[in-house]
Amino acid sequence: MIYVTSDLHGYPLSSFMDLLHLANFSSQDELFILGDVIDRNGDGGISLLLWIMQHRNIHLIMGNHEDMMLKCAFLLDDISEAAYMQYDSARMDLLTTWLDNGAEVTLNSLRMLKLRDPHKAYELFRFLSKAKYYKVLRIGSKSFLLTHSGLRHFEPGKPLSSYTKDDFIWNRPLLTDSYFADIFTVFGHTPTAYYGMEYRDRMIMTRTFADIDTGASMGGCPMLLRLNDFTPFYLTEEPDDSSVT
Repeated sequence: MIYVTSDLHGYPLSSFMDLLHLANFSSQDELFILGDVIDRNGDGGISLLLWIMQHRNIHLIMGNHEDMMLKCAFLLDDISEAAYMQYDSARMDLLTTWLDNGAEVTLNSLRMLKLRDPHKAYELFRFLSKAKYYKVLRIGSKSFLLTHSGLRHFEPGKPLSSYTKDDFIWNRPLLTDSYFADIFTVFGHTPTAYYGMEYRDRMIMTRTFADIDTGASMGGCPMLLRLNDFTPFYLTEEPDDSSVT
């Protein structure tokens, strides 16, 4: 079976294990995490990333928060707060942008990791640098496009290779947007509650896409979607009304 989740944003690893257990996820299954494992909560997602790195059947798609972290790879030279004062304006702009998006908890965890196991800290950045911006899957008769935020500047005949990195990680789709007729698109990035409180804590599914960001960044719980049969899994009770638009 193939599962997807998105936007864990420092969600506790033990609670995420509970979600996987709820879905009967096993080593025979595959999981695609559609970006934004890090920042905002808990230890900033560092324990989640280290756990992901240990499993061949779990795959990370690049999110905008991982992209911001990679742009600050220079921190590995000296991750102390005192070093920040020595940065030029270009580096300070990159760091400030990341901090403005919830990086403080992640930086604190990176400092501890660097002290405890410097090699592991560098390995973590190398792992992130290999993450792809999208994945196309074929499951039975259905095709899926997995990406962090959908597709900005979407055009039906436009090859995926023609989209920019930012098109994959910074898009904010409207519920009235329509993607491919023959490939179902699955993404996160925009918490579903942004579209209305009636969508809070559950995915939104339209004719051509599903948004599976159920608000872990705001203290909620992530979800799993099993692509083989479109079964959703929630740790919290799913509301009675439909999430289909």
